[in-house]
Parts: sequence; structure tokens; C-alpha cells
Amino acid sequence: MLYLNVEHLERCRQTLNSSLNLYRLAEVDSIEQEVFRNAIVKGYELTQETAFKLLKKALRSYGHGARKLESTPVKDILRLAAVHDLMTLDAVERWFAYRDNRNNTAHDYGEAFAHDTLGLMPQFLEDIAQLAATLDSKLGKSAHA
Repeated sequence: MLYLNVEHLERCRQTLNSSLNLYRLAEVDSIEQEVFRNAIVKGYELTQETAFKLLKKALRSYGHGARKLESTPVKDILRLAAVHDLMTLDAVERWFAYRDNRNNTAHDYGEAFAHDTLGLMPQFLEDIAQLAATLDSKLGKSAHA
């Protein structure tokens, strides 16, 4: 059975959570707040990419080929995750929204985008924690203990 290390995903979640907390503490419209907002956007992107890499690795243990998974669209990866009980259907729907929002980062770093992204953070952080816990229990340290 494949061993999946979720420590990097958990570290990404912790870093993103810290950036969000520091953003909230910074003076409104200050340079510091903008720095933390930028850190949140980049952390959000990194956390998603880390999650998708782990999901692809996890799906290999369910018989999906690595080469095929590399060419599989992200939303289909999410659907497969639900098929194998790595995510709930509700979580998959939220992840669709996260992915759509993430795709907008390439086009819009403005205030409206940042506001939308910041609004997603509390649930996103919960979903990352749940995903890390699920992957760990099925394929990580917990599963191999």
C-alpha cells in the first residue's frame, strides 16, 4: 500500500492560517495588510496545488494510473476523490469553487478578487484540515501505525 505524507499539506494550511490571522491584525489599507493579503493569495495557490498532487498520489492506490491522472482535469480528480471517499460530495462542490477562484488569480489581483478569496478562507482551511486528516487516516501515518 502506498504511504502518503501529508505533513507538507498541513504545513501549508498552518502558514495560510497564520497569514490570514496577521492580515486581520494589520491596520486596514496598510502596506502590512497588503503584504499579508499577497501571502494569502500565494499560500492559497500553493495549498491547492499541494492538495491536488496528494490526491493524484492517493488515487493511484485505488488503481488509477499516474500517466492518466496527469492528464485528468482537476475537477475530474475531485470527482474521483469523492468516488473513493476521500472527500464528500459537498466538499467537492466547495473545491470546485476554490478551483474557479484560484484560476482567477492569473487574471485579477485586485481588491474584489482579494475580497472573494478572503471570504473563502475559513471554509477552505477547514476543508484542507479535513482532507489532510482523511488522507492520513487512509494512506498516511495513521493507516500504517
